[in-house]
Amino acid sequence: MIGTITATAALLTTPEALALLIMGLVAGLIAGILPGLTLVMGIVLALPFTYAMETTSAVVLLTAMYVAGTYGGAFTSILFRIPGEPLDIPLLWDGYAMARNGDAAMALGYTLAAAVLGGLCALLLAILVAAPFARLAISFSAPEFFALVVFGIASVVSLGGGSLLKGVISLLVGLLIATVGIDDVYGANRFSFGLPPLTDGISYICVMIGAYGLGEVLVRLERGFSTPRSVGGARLRTRLPSLIDLARVKGALFRSTAIGVLIGLVPGAGATVASFIAYGAEGQYGRRRDRLGSGIPEGIVAPQAASTASVGGAMICLLTLGIPGSGATAIIFGALMLHGLQPGPQVFMSSPQIVDAVFATILLGLIGMAIIGWVFVRGLVRILKAPEALISAFVVLFCLVGALAERNNTNDLWLIVAFGAIGWALERNAFPIAPMVLGVILGPMAETNFITAMIGAGNDPAVFATRPVAAALLCAAAVMVALRIFRSRQRDRAEAIGSHVAMSGKRGS
Repeated sequence: MIGTITATAALLTTPEALALLIMGLVAGLIAGILPGLTLVMGIVLALPFTYAMETTSAVVLLTAMYVAGTYGGAFTSILFRIPGEPLDIPLLWDGYAMARNGDAAMALGYTLAAAVLGGLCALLLAILVAAPFARLAISFSAPEFFALVVFGIASVVSLGGGSLLKGVISLLVGLLIATVGIDDVYGANRFSFGLPPLTDGISYICVMIGAYGLGEVLVRLERGFSTPRSVGGARLRTRLPSLIDLARVKGALFRSTAIGVLIGLVPGAGATVASFIAYGAEGQYGRRRDRLGSGIPEGIVAPQAASTASVGGAMICLLTLGIPGSGATAIIFGALMLHGLQPGPQVFMSSPQIVDAVFATILLGLIGMAIIGWVFVRGLVRILKAPEALISAFVVLFCLVGALAERNNTNDLWLIVAFGAIGWALERNAFPIAPMVLGVILGPMAETNFITAMIGAGNDPAVFATRPVAAALLCAAAVMVALRIFRSRQRDRAEAIGSHVAMSGKRGS
């Protein structure tokens, strides 16, 4: 910690480091905000600019982008229901609902507070518990990764008060979409029907932006762009939560921060998995879990705190083990290798200034992100005063540009339109969109790790029961689904009793 404080003071006195820090924060926010230009893609685009830099300068730039990128997508998710990153999907379930209820400024305020506080807590926690958690994470292999993905899927499917059957159907549709194209393990061409555009698979960006962004526009179009008075006519202003407000969500904040650090320490998991699992944990153990999805602060704090907290865990995993904990840290890993530095335990002995620079950048990055984020909030909240038809036109434009930016493939534009129609149909028939999008994102990861585990075990499914961590995660997923079924039956029974009592009262009268 003394080294981090010293490195922070050194960065503050170096104009070049401060300039790179600010540039990284702004670039990370832009990468998170623009749909299609993902955080990993943004870091990849910034990587060539680090070739001529010193190692410390490159680390400052890329780490600042990583920190800010976990927060940037909150703006479009909350205001327009367009997740800039997959990790922003759980955030929009309550964030967008709160915005539609007239509390857009407070929703963005909770997001900013969760990002900063979660990141700061994670930085301290990651330094204190890095060694024991790193020893556990290094033991993970294909069975544990598969179980972790199943746990994340189960945590989302088992949420909410809607129909569990509809949630499972939506999930299965997403998993089916994820199988289109070339198989990652065997190289088989599946469900492309001889169409070249489908050979490369269906990008989750097209599904995510189309179903959420364009689908929401179609829903508004069907309603005649009738903006609720609470959004269009309310006097909007930037409003951060008070200390009393934060005290009410402290359980969600600390619980999600711990989850974010833990998931960040798991190689390959990343902020997306942390965000989904944190939201699922809040739906299972939160104080107001029955209201999750209706626009409560806990549903905003949990995924945002977890995704930002995963940065600390992923960087610790990279520095102590030499194993990238996420896609973004994989790019940072490559940058360090290009500068002749091998990440791993020897870094603490050979180049301690790099470790101090990472921690100092995270600390200053969180502070700078709060300042820049506050400025962005003040401008973006005012956008809600514009006519809804005009906003929807810009949403459609951003959706199409975002789809084209990812692969520069015009066929993705048609996929965006198709999934926009699918999202509209799902919304109209009360099918949840989240399980479908989750299936598309996590399906390939689950399939690849399942096949790899089965190949390694000689096609013996007992490998998932003999590995303690994998067995525990799968059992936890089964328990969550069982509890969801039990609660659903209890609710149906209560509704049936209430309906019977109401009918009896009418007959008596």
